[in-house]
Amino acid sequence: MIKLLIYLAIAAGLAYCGATVKLGKRTFFGHVRAIWATEEVQDLKDGVKENIGPAAKSVKNKVHELTADDETEQKGSGAGSGSALPSPLPPAPPASATP
Repeated sequence: MIKLLIYLAIAAGLAYCGATVKLGKRTFFGHVRAIWATEEVQDLKDGVKENIGPAAKSVKNKVHELTADDETEQKGSGAGSGSALPSPLPPAPPASATP
């Protein structure tokens, strides 16, 4: 738990410094934004979309097929569908009135 708090404090400190401390004309995040907007990076992003697009579509379709099979199995006979309510608990005995 203490490790988690330390890591969160470090991450928050880095985020604060990256957003406020100037490194020349811009902050760290300003430099990242400027680099991300360059023509070279835009070409890289387009190339990745072209090459990875079909693979991503294939994975998405496969996941959809697998989840569609699960839905049809659950809607089948209704056996084991979880629609039955559990039996109610028996009433609790009255509390004793001892002083």
